[in-house]
Amino acid sequence: MTKPLFLAAPLYLIGALGLVEAASLQGAVVDAKGAPLGNAVVTLQGPAGGVAAPGTAVMDQQEMRFVPSVLAVRTGTSVTFPNRDDIRHQVYSFSPAKRFELRLYQGTPSEPVLFDKPGLVVLGCNIHDWMVGYIYVTDDPWFAVSDAGGKVSFDNLPAGDYRVTLWHSALPDMQPHQGEALKVEGAAAQRFALPVEAASEAEPPGAPPSAFGDAFKKAVEHGSH
Repeated sequence: MTKPLFLAAPLYLIGALGLVEAASLQGAVVDAKGAPLGNAVVTLQGPAGGVAAPGTAVMDQQEMRFVPSVLAVRTGTSVTFPNRDDIRHQVYSFSPAKRFELRLYQGTPSEPVLFDKPGLVVLGCNIHDWMVGYIYVTDDPWFAVSDAGGKVSFDNLPAGDYRVTLWHSALPDMQPHQGEALKVEGAAAQRFALPVEAASEAEPPGAPPSAFGDAFKKAVEHGSH
């Protein structure tokens, strides 16, 4: 069951850095009351080097849900949309970052979809209006989606200055929020907080038929980045 958030209260990203020549970051995203917050996207922009080129990713459809409900990819990534249900789906998006439609199908479409522009892509199914998913396309070289326990992890970070960005579908304008600059150096441990105003949790799969329309309208009204 999806845990509700609270209006006008900060979210915090709390991290600990164990820093050596190649640093690693373990963080936790929590809501206003300190409870773990899953499906938050955390991105880092910092020193160049050591970043893999865009590749491929998968957004499944299982039990009439997008799995994962939030997928983060680097700009230039090709995403496949396998349908593992025994009924047909018709996946589409009207988002400015990627407009596309996969007409009624079962199995896996022969061609993946290329996400070649950064921004938020809200997914829906033209047959099952309650199905809502998100693909967060970023130019930032390091990114992660928090698990159900609110945890994120980054490995092999070079020493230097980083900019932190946080996104969650519950944000009132559904836009990424910039965090404070983070300096990664030495062998120290560091904690940091990223305050963000949060709205109520987005409606879970199985919600009324307006779920996709509401999510898409919210994203478009405030623009996509």
